[in-house]
Amino acid sequence: MPLSPIAPGDLTQVAVGIDRPEDVVVGRDGRVFASDHQCAVAEILADGSFRRLGPRGGAPNGINMDRQGRVLIANFGIYDRQDGPLQRFDPASSEHETLLAEVGGRRLTSANYPVIDRAGNIWCANSTHADTWPQALDGRPDGFIFVLRPDGSSQAVAEGLRFPNGLALSADDRYLFCAQTSAADVMRFPIHEDGTLGAGGRYGPVLGKLQAPGEPTLDTAELGYTDGIGMDAEGNLWVCLPAANKVVAITPELEVVTVIHDPSGEVVNHPTNVTWGGPDLKDLYIGSIRAGYVLKGRSPVAGQPHVHQLEALPSA
Repeated sequence: MPLSPIAPGDLTQVAVGIDRPEDVVVGRDGRVFASDHQCAVAEILADGSFRRLGPRGGAPNGINMDRQGRVLIANFGIYDRQDGPLQRFDPASSEHETLLAEVGGRRLTSANYPVIDRAGNIWCANSTHADTWPQALDGRPDGFIFVLRPDGSSQAVAEGLRFPNGLALSADDRYLFCAQTSAADVMRFPIHEDGTLGAGGRYGPVLGKLQAPGEPTLDTAELGYTDGIGMDAEGNLWVCLPAANKVVAITPELEVVTVIHDPSGEVVNHPTNVTWGGPDLKDLYIGSIRAGYVLKGRSPVAGQPHVHQLEALPSA
């Protein structure tokens, strides 16, 4: 099915008043959770309101979920000069714990987005060790991807990345995709059976321009700072371009299709992540680093289910 564009006017604001809702995750039971800097995680209720759960601390950024319904939280600590560990919050018990605070002796300062595969490996990006996150957008290659395996071992599995950000898995768990914010692109890495990654390569084209210091200001529509990514059921990789107020998709043929664009930013304001939910996985949620709300709409294509959503799908 061709990807038809979504008009900003077809999107509804929910969780109005939330604080920096970078990401959203939808559980197997249909419950919807979003990042919120005022708590561990916020739950978006059916009427569009929200409630805060768990303790406040750091800067919850990308979130995901394991098969037990516990929310994985990448804490982007550098946002407010704190540590940036990988954490977990259980909505059922309210237990909030740190899963990983360092990898190979390196302190995590900017855990950004976690994704979990069928084998139980948690993959996550640590974007930078710069003092502040805007400094890291100069293109420095100090970011890495790490893995936390089911046996408790952890390892940096891809180095020298330029602000690695959102992650996504292929449907067969053979590839890990990673947005490089300060390279305006997406990388693809083969996943090995031992929970390591092979050499990565660019997936699709560069998705826009980067603003060079001292150079004339670019039109925002040209900016290609890649952020969160998500795979749909037809193999299109959706990529958020927050500085351009735009969401594009890289098709399996490596063509780029604009799915959402709001030049004014009045509705789609710095989109950072896309997530699918609902019985047909066509309820689309869009997070943001600027808007005090989450956007909800209908997607032309169903999302590829995350591992925690697989058991909710009807058998063939």
